[in-house]
Amino acid sequence: MKISTISFDGDMTLWDFRKVMHHSLKHTLVELQRQVPTQRVLGLTVDEMVVIRNQFAGEVKGKIWNLEEIRLRAFEKTLEYVGCPDKELAVHLNAIYRKHRFEDVELYPDVISTFDVLSPQFKLGLLSNGNTYPEHCGLEGHFAFVVFSQDVQIEKPDRKIFEITAQRAGCKLAEMLHVGDSLENDVAGARNAGAYSVWLNREGEPNHTETQPDYEVASLAEIPEILGVERTES
Repeated sequence: MKISTISFDGDMTLWDFRKVMHHSLKHTLVELQRQVPTQRVLGLTVDEMVVIRNQFAGEVKGKIWNLEEIRLRAFEKTLEYVGCPDKELAVHLNAIYRKHRFEDVELYPDVISTFDVLSPQFKLGLLSNGNTYPEHCGLEGHFAFVVFSQDVQIEKPDRKIFEITAQRAGCKLAEMLHVGDSLENDVAGARNAGAYSVWLNREGEPNHTETQPDYEVASLAEIPEILGVERTES
């Protein structure tokens, strides 16, 4: 490998998206139940809210790309589901969700230390199907390039988004290493585009697919060794 650039997935690679999403929805649900304490609303669960959002996202896939708009519309759908349609309340709930969703993001403990080791020798970037921008999670200034699917209206694993990423990074795909937790979106997407791939498998899940990464790691801290970069003691 002759790697000059490393692109990282965001959700579940650099931060625990599921944790912060459920945390944010819990705060939102508490506010909804305070404002509308009906039996239907008091019986609503976070899991139901997740299902409603995902169903709506599936219905508008390829039509609405902005994830914040999808989230707002999902709150409208949730209010309809519990029998109290109210667009103003949906906007209020969305503001609460956004506050916690972006202010309470916690990076995995191996992120900053790994970036500190890699950044002197490699161009680092973010390539995500999500919408957590670096300034929302304490990573402002760490990336030379940032590519979000909602901005280019192409999602991983489509090879075109990897081509766009390489173009923005100013490198060839054969010089790019992509790191992510999804075998389909990150590993297969990168390999099909001609880039190298690292599967971040934090939980040690078995791979029952035909998709094989170039490397598999349980922590980002293993990546410097893969690339022959020595950690220096501070």
